[in-house]
Formats: sequence, C-alpha cells, structure tokens
Amino acid sequence: MSKYKIAIVNSSSFGQVFPTHIQRLEKIGPVKHFTVAGDIAGKELAALLEGYNIIIASVTPFFEEDFFEHKDELLLITRHGIGYNNINLVAAKAHQTLVTIIPAVVEREAVAENNVTNLLALLRMTTLANERVRQNRWEDRADFVGRTLFNKTVGVIGIGNTGGCVAEIVRNGFRCEVLAYDPYKSDLEIKQHGAEKVTLETLLANADIICLCANLTSENYHMISTEEITQMKDHVYLSNSARGALVSEEAMIAGLKSGKIAGYATDVLEEEPGRSDHPYLDFANVIMTPHTSAYTMECLEEMGEKCVRDVEAVVEGRVPERCVQCSSSFVGEKGA
Repeated sequence: MSKYKIAIVNSSSFGQVFPTHIQRLEKIGPVKHFTVAGDIAGKELAALLEGYNIIIASVTPFFEEDFFEHKDELLLITRHGIGYNNINLVAAKAHQTLVTIIPAVVEREAVAENNVTNLLALLRMTTLANERVRQNRWEDRADFVGRTLFNKTVGVIGIGNTGGCVAEIVRNGFRCEVLAYDPYKSDLEIKQHGAEKVTLETLLANADIICLCANLTSENYHMISTEEITQMKDHVYLSNSARGALVSEEAMIAGLKSGKIAGYATDVLEEEPGRSDHPYLDFANVIMTPHTSAYTMECLEEMGEKCVRDVEAVVEGRVPERCVQCSSSFVGEKGA
C-alpha cells in the first residue's frame, strides 16, 4: 500500500482538461478531489483530509495555524497557481510542510491577456450587445456606442510578470501612455515595460483606465477604497485580474452607483465563488468572470505539469522548484 495519498482541494480544473496529470499521480498513490467551503475551519479541514499527506491547492480554503496543528503528517502543499496568501508559511515551516507555487511566468501572458480582454469587452459593451442580438434585437445597436482603448492613459498597479505584460500590450498594441505604481520596482525595471513609474496618487489622478495586477498582501488589502476612488478621474474604467480583496466591494459599488466609475471588469472577488445575487451584477457596466484568467490550454497544461513535478520531487526526497517554504526534514533543509 502506498505511503502517499494526494488530495486535490477546491481546484475545478486540475486533471480535468489534462487527465494524464491524474494518471501520473495515481502511480504514486490514491488521488481524491475535495470541494470545501472557502472559510472552512482549520480543524475541520484537517479532519476531512486525514491521511492525505500531499495537497494540490487552489485559492481557497485557507491553510492557517489551526489547520497545521492537526495535520502534522502533511509533506507538501503545491499551489495550482502563483499566489500563496491562503497558506500560513510560518505555520507550514513549524510543521515541516513544503509549500510550492507555479512560477509567475507560466501565467503571465494568459492572465495579462484576460485583463485586457475583459477591459475591451467592458469598453465596447461586447457582452451586452451579444445578449441583445440573441434576443433578436439587432436594431438596438445604437445603444452600444463604446469607448476605445487606443491612446488612453492607462494606470497599471503592480508591474510584475502580469502587470509588465499588460503594460506592454496596451502601450505597444494600443499606443497608450502607461503609468505604473509598484513600490518594489525601480524606474529602470518599469521603463523596460514601456511605462513610467509614478506614485499611486499620480496614477489615480491621471489614468483614464486602471488595471489591477498586484499581489495581495496585508499592506495593500482594500488599496482601492473610498478615498482612492475619490482621487480618480470621473468616469474611469477598472479591470482586475489579480485579487478581489485589492478592492473594497462596498466602495466600488458606491462608485458605480454615483457614476464616478464608468465600468468595472473583474475576474476575482474577495470571497469566491461569486453567485448571481452578487451586488456587482446589479450593474450593466460590470463584467464578472469566474477566476478564469489563467484558463488557457497552454497555461493549464504547464500549471498541472508543475504540480505533478512537485509531487514527484517530494516522493524522490528532493525540494521542488519554486518553493516558498523549503524547510522539511523529509527532503533536507536547503531550498532550490
């Protein structure tokens, strides 16, 4: 009987499009999918996953200290994504659980592309126009006079892998002036993407369009709230492909109601999954997609491949690549 049991938690895509990933894991040990509430208590989650010592994890649930206290047999959490804000790395280290993520470059183009795709659909009212045609109302087309992206001033918040790619797309493809806010990047790094490094206040005051591409940290939680929206231009558009909690939903809804915000495209919510009664969906000038920015065949194949390689490495006693918590007596103390 295998000493490894693998749990796939809250990932709706892993192994679904590329079943060979599951087949490779099944050579290692039993594999089972689990779907749990995003806010499930740690002790309850640990009990549900009793006996499983490898986890392939999504953006939820949250693996906090109370989870690890009841899960000492856990060898690895490999994130089927680039973020790890739902995993307490300090607790993972204390319990010698390795934590790995997908290299950001794997998702770079897919997520950036979707940020701009949703933005264009918002500006040109594409989904609304499509719905009207499906209702046999072609003659209503004058209701869908949109705005162009060409030659606008675009503010990109977070100019890492995804944000840098968004900046390049809108500058090179749409001749936009790009303002970038990222306190962790130098002027030179930002210029390499064709953007100008500015303060957040300058970006908010001057951007016609704002693209959110930042990692979620304790410092930037709700970084777009009432005060920031007040500083924005009137009738600004926003597109978010990063994390829902970068935005205060209450403040966003107020901005949409007042008309200060001309439209909001978001692939992410602070609490997922979203449902049809979400208040954003009361507005025709909102596009909400179900966290599918990375959902291209090319991206999902490499994401799944990376998770499988992580599991295979741990089974062989090696530290996997792109390890963000690398301390474990099972594989040695040194990270890659």
